[in-house]
Amino acid sequence: MPHAETLPLTAPGLTAVLFGLSGCLVDFGARARQGGVALPEHADATLGALDSVLALQRQQIPCAWLDELPPALAQPLSASLPAWIKPAQHSATVNPWPAPNACWQALMNLNVASLDGCVLVSGEPRLLQSGLNAGLWTIGLASCGSLCGLAPGEWQALSRKEREQLRGKATVQLFGLGVHSVIDHLGELETCLADISLRRLKGEKP
Repeated sequence: MPHAETLPLTAPGLTAVLFGLSGCLVDFGARARQGGVALPEHADATLGALDSVLALQRQQIPCAWLDELPPALAQPLSASLPAWIKPAQHSATVNPWPAPNACWQALMNLNVASLDGCVLVSGEPRLLQSGLNAGLWTIGLASCGSLCGLAPGEWQALSRKEREQLRGKATVQLFGLGVHSVIDHLGELETCLADISLRRLKGEKP
């Protein structure tokens, strides 16, 4: 499967990519969401996160992150992210997930004129449902989101069989929502975005 940089010239480019914060860009296992506390290790970028956003920046594809965590949690979690990735400004108390408003507002903040070619990546089912309701392409994260909910060390300490079982269960749940693709973590994002571009080239709609 071709990488994003090697897509045919006729393949439609992506318009914008939205990311969840906890359990996606940072906070493997979405532990801050579970415990209501942002510890320093929660702010560590997840596997492939920084490479993914830098690749999007090189392609001049705008991106932003969004979360329903209160600012007291979200701000320290986002400390390791590049400053140019801005949080989407949307009140979690007004039309909360899974209403589509937060996704639409995030795209408006990025000055995106069309939903066509817009993608949401998250490990949080409610945010993914919001993206689906907003008419976006959606990519679910199986291992690093809230459905598995384990710290990186806990995940690595599992046997291969145990990881496959948890990953498989999360994948079934995510596809059950209706998401368009499921990957393990953001290290697999580039190939997945290339696949979505090819699906769009074939005329598929989200």
